Amino acid sequence: MDNSLYFRCLAFLDSQHSSVFMSMASGDEGPSSSPHKHTNRLANERSPYLLQHAHNPVDWYPWGKEAFEKAKSEDKPIFLSVGYSTCHWCHVMERESFEDEEIGKILSDNFVCIKLDREERPDVDKVYMTFVQATSGGGGWPMSVWLTPDLRPFIGGTYFPPRDHGRRPGLKTVLTRIMEQWQNNRPALESNGERILEALKKGTAVSANQGESPPLAPDVANRCFQQLAHSYEEEYGGFRDAPKFPTPVNLMFLMSYWCVNRSTSEGMEALQMTLHTLRMMALGGIHDHVAQGFHRYSTDSSWHVPHFEKMLYDQAQLAVAYITASQVSGEQLFADVAKDILLYVSRDLSDKSGGFYSAEDADSVPASGGPEKREGAFCVWTASEVRELLPDVVEGSTGSAILADIFIHHYGVKMQGNVNPEQDPHGELQGQNVLIVRYSVELTAAHFGITVEKVDELLAAARARLAEVRKSRPRPHLDSKMLASWNGLMLSAYAHVGAVLGDKDLLERAVQAGNFIKKHLWDAEQKIILRSCYRGDDMEVQQIYPPISGFLDDYAFVICGLLDLYEATLQTEWLQWAEELQLRQDELFLDDQGGGYFCSDPSDHTVLLQLKEDQDGAEPSANSVSASNLLRLSHYTGRQEWLQKSQRLLAAFSDRLTKVPIALPEMVRALMAQHYTLKQIVICGQKDAPDTASLLAAVNSLYLPHKVLMLIDGDADSFLCQRLPALSSMTQQGGVATAYVCQDFTCSLPVTDPQELRCALHRLHSSDL
Repeated sequence: MDNSLYFRCLAFLDSQHSSVFMSMASGDEGPSSSPHKHTNRLANERSPYLLQHAHNPVDWYPWGKEAFEKAKSEDKPIFLSVGYSTCHWCHVMERESFEDEEIGKILSDNFVCIKLDREERPDVDKVYMTFVQATSGGGGWPMSVWLTPDLRPFIGGTYFPPRDHGRRPGLKTVLTRIMEQWQNNRPALESNGERILEALKKGTAVSANQGESPPLAPDVANRCFQQLAHSYEEEYGGFRDAPKFPTPVNLMFLMSYWCVNRSTSEGMEALQMTLHTLRMMALGGIHDHVAQGFHRYSTDSSWHVPHFEKMLYDQAQLAVAYITASQVSGEQLFADVAKDILLYVSRDLSDKSGGFYSAEDADSVPASGGPEKREGAFCVWTASEVRELLPDVVEGSTGSAILADIFIHHYGVKMQGNVNPEQDPHGELQGQNVLIVRYSVELTAAHFGITVEKVDELLAAARARLAEVRKSRPRPHLDSKMLASWNGLMLSAYAHVGAVLGDKDLLERAVQAGNFIKKHLWDAEQKIILRSCYRGDDMEVQQIYPPISGFLDDYAFVICGLLDLYEATLQTEWLQWAEELQLRQDELFLDDQGGGYFCSDPSDHTVLLQLKEDQDGAEPSANSVSASNLLRLSHYTGRQEWLQKSQRLLAAFSDRLTKVPIALPEMVRALMAQHYTLKQIVICGQKDAPDTASLLAAVNSLYLPHKVLMLIDGDADSFLCQRLPALSSMTQQGGVATAYVCQDFTCSLPVTDPQELRCALHRLHSSDL
C-alpha cells in the first residue's frame, strides 16, 4: 500500500482535528446510573451487547435502513459506536459517557447514533476498524467512528473519556469540535475522508495475477518457523512478553511443521516450543483450575494473571491444539486439558438446543456485595476463604497438615494475595489470589510426606469444593448469542477430541451441534447460512427479522466443522452438506478475477470495502480455512476445480505468505498440505463393527495433518463411491475390515491389523520429509 498517501490524508485531517484521533487509553470507572429511566430502539434487538445499551439516554439505532434514511433526510453525521458484550472498555465507556444525560443529549440532538455488535456484523466492523487503524495508528474496542450520511468515515478513534483529562480531549469536547467542523468545514472533511477510503481500497486489495502459482511451501514454512522462533519467549512459552495470547494458530502450524521436519533440529525445536507453551498455559492462571476453560489472555509473561473473559473461539481452538499435542507427545496431561475445556463448554456455554453461546464476561459483582462489578471477582480467592473451606486434617501428612495447606502450597496462594500490583492497575484484585500451579504433584507430595495418588485425590476434592462455592457467587454476564462461525469452530473441537479419545458422548455432542446449525442457522429455502440466533427469555432459540445472512467465516468454519464431523462419525450426510455449503460459498463470496474470497457479500453496498482477511489472529482467517476446505473437498468429491480454486487462493496471498508468513500460519498449513499432497485412508468395513473401530482408533491415535479419512461399507451407490469410482474396487480382505492407504488413489497393499496400519501411516508421513 502507498503509505505516503495514508499520511498525506492523515496530515490534512490531523491539522483540522489533531486531538480527535486516539487509540485505547485507560480511565477511571465512573459510577453507575439508573438503567431504566430511558428506553431506546435497542430494546427491540436480541444482541446482548445492543440490549446492554437499551436504556441509555442516547437515541440509539441499530445498523440498518432506518438510521441511514434519517441521516440523509436530516443531513446529519452518523456516530457509529462498535463493541461487544464482554468488552471491558465498552462497559467503561457506557458507564462514563453513554449513561451521562448531557453527553446523551449532545449525541441525540446532533448525530444519528448507531450501535453495532461487532460479533453480529464483522463485515461492518472490519471496514471501519481498517479506517481507524490507518488514521489513528491504533485500534480496539469500543470503536468510535463518525460517518457522512452515505456511510463514509471521516474521523475515528476507540475509547474516549467523558471529559477532558490532562491533554486528552473528552468525548464532549470531541463531539463539539466535530459539530463545528461539520458546519464550517464539511467539504474538506468529506473529501479527505473519501481520499483515505480510496487509499484503503487500493491498499487492502489482495489478488493473484493470471497464471500465478502459490509460493514454494517448504520455503514459506521455514520462514514462518524462523519468524515464530524469533518471537518465542523461552521461559514460559508463547510469542511475546506481555500481554500474552494463546494463539492456537501458531501452535497448530508448529505441530504441522514438526510433522514434516521430524528429523531436523528445527522440527524438534518447533515441537518443544509448542509443548512447552501448552504445558505452561495449562499450569498458569489463564487456565481456570476450578471450573475449567481458558481466559482470554495473560496480562503478564508467566500466564498468571489473566484478562478473565472467556471466549468460545478460544475454547474451540485450544481444545484442538491440546488433543493434537496429546497425539504428538503421548502425554496424558494434554488429553486431560482438552477434555476439561469441553467439560466447561458443555456445562457453561451450551444451549439445550445443541448450540454454543459466545462468551462469559470478565467482570462480575463480588460475593461480598456492592454495586460495582470487578474484573475476576467470580474466579479469585483470598487465603482466608481457602482456609475456611478446606479445614480437613490430612492424615499421615508432615506436621498434620490440613487440606488448605496442601492447596495453598500447590496453587501459590498467599495471605496478602498473589497478584502483582502492576497486573492490577485498578486495585480490583488486592488481597486476592489467582490460582497457578507452583509445584509438580510429585514435589507437593514429597513436601507433605504423602503419595502422589493421595495428592491428586486431595487436590481434585479441594477444587470440587471451591467449584461448589463459586456456583453461589454472582455470575459474570453471559453472551448467549449463538454465531454460526464460532459454532463451526466448536463443532470441530468436539469432533476432533471425540475421535482421538474414542469418546461416544463427545461425538454425540458434536452431532447435536451439527443438527443445531442445520436447524437454526441454515435457511434451507434460500440456501444461506444465517450469522446468528439467540436465546429467548423462555430459553427458546430466537431469530431476528430479517435475520443476518452469514459471512465468509460462517461458511468456512461450518464447512471445516462438517468435514471434521464426517471424519469423526463417518456419517455421509455431513460430507454432502459440506459440499452444498462450499458451492454456495463460491457463489456468494468468490473473487473470480483475483482469487480467494471476500469476507462479505460484494453485493451489499452498505459495506464500503471489499476485504479479504489477511491475518490469522484470535480466529483463523476464513480464507486460510477455505484453502484447506477446498483441498479436502476436492479429494472427497473428485471436483478438480476446487483444487484449482485452493491454489489460486494461495497465489492471491503469495506476497503476504512470502514476506510475513507469521501473519498467516493457518494458511501456511494449507500451503504445506497442497505441497505434500493429501493421502487417502480408506477403511472398508461396517461402520459400527469392532474390527472397523479398531482400524479407526489406529488412525485417530496419530497426528496426520495431510490426510483424508473415508469409510466404504460395500454400497456401490454411496455418496463417496458415486463421486470417486476408484473406491468401488476396494473391498474387505478375508471378510474383515481392511484399510487402504493411498495417494491419488494409488494404494499400498491392504492392511487388516491395526498395529500394522499404524506403522504404515508412520512410514507414509516420514516420506513427506
